Amino acid sequence: MGVFSFLSAIGGPILGSFSARICKPILDSFSVGICKPILDYALPLRCPGCGTITAERDRFCLDCWGQLDFLGDPCCARCGLPFELEPDGPGSQCGPCASAPPPWQSARAALAYGEIARKVAIRLKYGRRTGMARLMAHYMVPHIRSIAESGDSPLLVPVPLHRWRLWNRGFNQSALIARHLGAATGLPADPFLLRRSRSTRPLRAMSPRAREREVRGAFAIDPSRRAALRGRTVILIDDVHTSGATARACTERLLDGGAAAVHLLCWARVLPGGTIDKHHGAPDFGMGNS
Repeated sequence: MGVFSFLSAIGGPILGSFSARICKPILDSFSVGICKPILDYALPLRCPGCGTITAERDRFCLDCWGQLDFLGDPCCARCGLPFELEPDGPGSQCGPCASAPPPWQSARAALAYGEIARKVAIRLKYGRRTGMARLMAHYMVPHIRSIAESGDSPLLVPVPLHRWRLWNRGFNQSALIARHLGAATGLPADPFLLRRSRSTRPLRAMSPRAREREVRGAFAIDPSRRAALRGRTVILIDDVHTSGATARACTERLLDGGAAAVHLLCWARVLPGGTIDKHHGAPDFGMGNS
């Protein structure tokens, strides 16, 4: 029996009420003061990149921090690829986007895909380190805010998994990220609006054209949520931005379902000249996406 429960039991209603109002906050503070150092010693906070002990939660050590390549302006207003030089003005687009615009209004990622970003993504998706979703969301929030400032309150929609893969893995990493983004920004997140209506083969060994064919028609809007989608701005959430096939299929389905605009936001994206590991497949830079 805890101290608070013991006081309530022996003191009756009067002492119990007193302990609830006065003693419990004191005891809680006392417990935290004693337990936190013990827990910090037994389970120290660690760098999500290399495992080195750190002073704060969700913080990288200096070595890993130095390897992170954060993405932002100046970049193409449409696909988000970095510009080497400052553009002529706001809204400037790269040549490929100007000639053949992708279906999404914008595509952004917190980081360029590199060794540390890869480790975080792999530990979440395949290592079941679900706390990594909170870390990813923390660094994705600035991009969410810039999108939200440009219009009405957007709806966060994660890229869905097929039910067989969801049952096998136990969670959808994109849905976990979306949930943390919603908690951090106050924006609504709906993990069930978009669903994968049929299973698809792994895309990593396929050519860009084969990827497009594989995911064509693989996504659907939940009929009960179609009315809530109409006229809304959607932020499509995924972990890694690679070939573009999956996000393109999702975006086109959302727009067909009545969304006013779709923005893509990911934890990391592969840049031209970058590499991708066996888990995420070979990138197709012509489309840019997840």
